[in-house]
Amino acid sequence: MKTAIVWLRRDLRVTDNVALTTAAARAENVVPVYVVSTWREFHRWTGANRQHFLCGCLTSLDQNLRTIGGRLIVRRGRAIDELQKLAVETRAQGLFFNRDPDPFGRRIEDELTSFGRDTGLEVVGCKDVSIHEKDEVVASSGEPFRVFTPYARAWTKLAKAGAKGRLRKLRSIESISSLPLPTLETWGLKPAADVLEAGEKAARSRMKAFLEGGLAGYGPGRDALAQPFTSRLSQDLRFGLLSIRELLRKCQEREADLSANGRKNAQKFIGELIWREFYLNILWHFPEVLEMEFNPKFRGMNWPGKQENFELWRTGETGFPIVDAAMRQLNQTGFMPNRARMIVAMFLTKDLLLDWRLGESYFMQKLTDGEIASNNGGWQWSAGTGADAAPYFRILNPWTQTSRHDPAGDYVKRWVPELRDVPPAKFAEPPGADQRLAKNYPAPIVDHAQARERALELFGSYKAKKN
Repeated sequence: MKTAIVWLRRDLRVTDNVALTTAAARAENVVPVYVVSTWREFHRWTGANRQHFLCGCLTSLDQNLRTIGGRLIVRRGRAIDELQKLAVETRAQGLFFNRDPDPFGRRIEDELTSFGRDTGLEVVGCKDVSIHEKDEVVASSGEPFRVFTPYARAWTKLAKAGAKGRLRKLRSIESISSLPLPTLETWGLKPAADVLEAGEKAARSRMKAFLEGGLAGYGPGRDALAQPFTSRLSQDLRFGLLSIRELLRKCQEREADLSANGRKNAQKFIGELIWREFYLNILWHFPEVLEMEFNPKFRGMNWPGKQENFELWRTGETGFPIVDAAMRQLNQTGFMPNRARMIVAMFLTKDLLLDWRLGESYFMQKLTDGEIASNNGGWQWSAGTGADAAPYFRILNPWTQTSRHDPAGDYVKRWVPELRDVPPAKFAEPPGADQRLAKNYPAPIVDHAQARERALELFGSYKAKKN
């Protein structure tokens, strides 16, 4: 075909980008476009940190496209309207995109397909975001998996597509108008945290560093809160700066060179990539999880927690050092390790008896790596309402979690400076009644043992009613 549009969203790279590579192979001219959404439409699902990172990704992508003869076209508005206008303006014969697992993107894809049928525009959706899509990993009955372990077994048995290399050459149409690349001011936002360096080059550097220095010790290291042993690749996968196919292949290649223990740790990380695909699969099949509990036995449950406790939780003023450290890290950096995410999520839902949707929304507004499927899945897992969730009676003890995952108190002292002079052993046990760990640090807002009993009673009685 003469001209093809490539609609870019969560695939902001030139390496192993299926839609971009397919369009380049089929069309003489390729028009890569990013449509900047209006803030009002998506403010619940994103925040300044993610938008800041996005801006850096788009700047990097435009530079990378220019090095191979193309450029990034930027439009702003409703994606369906802007793409239809661009198709008419360029007289394109084809429009390519990588399929999105979330319901918002899929709705626009359906509208584009209808537009293509009406106008003769060839609309092509490609598989890129995940290694396996919704209809590939299913039970023998044909139904989607609701539990992780059988999903992972089935996922592992399937053949994996290979990764393509970096696209070497594009030809673009210079006469096409484009808006300037967006900045935070585009949405009326201000920087909220010092986020990681954005762009494909930075992401590939992070991937290389993790494969060489972090993969072999990933299993135990990922739970050591004070140590930088997490991969820090989550935002790169969310924005498509890295290909999931290439990352899996490189992990497997590196795994082959490791000791038996190192291979076990590599498999642990690959397991986390499968969890990511499991949650994408859940969202694809059950988009209602964004609004309600996945487990119908807990739908409509009353959450009797106090709003003032939510404010103390989100600002890191609960009097539980590990919880406050994690929340302050999130607020200051846009990141929180997975172990800490589980601790603060269970604290909000089980100790404070506050609706998981409050925490889910707050995380999406603060996280740089906010992946709608994984975030929802993680929150519902912690609340005991989700797919393959922790049973409602499994409630993490913040004091015990501190002794296990921050025994020297380095994580707490880094993010809660009021406690810098407090012996770390005190972070692992509640202070006495009406006592504080430090003069300018609050007393715990709840008694964990009592809160645990209240949570067990609430969840147990509601589940019994549903039965």
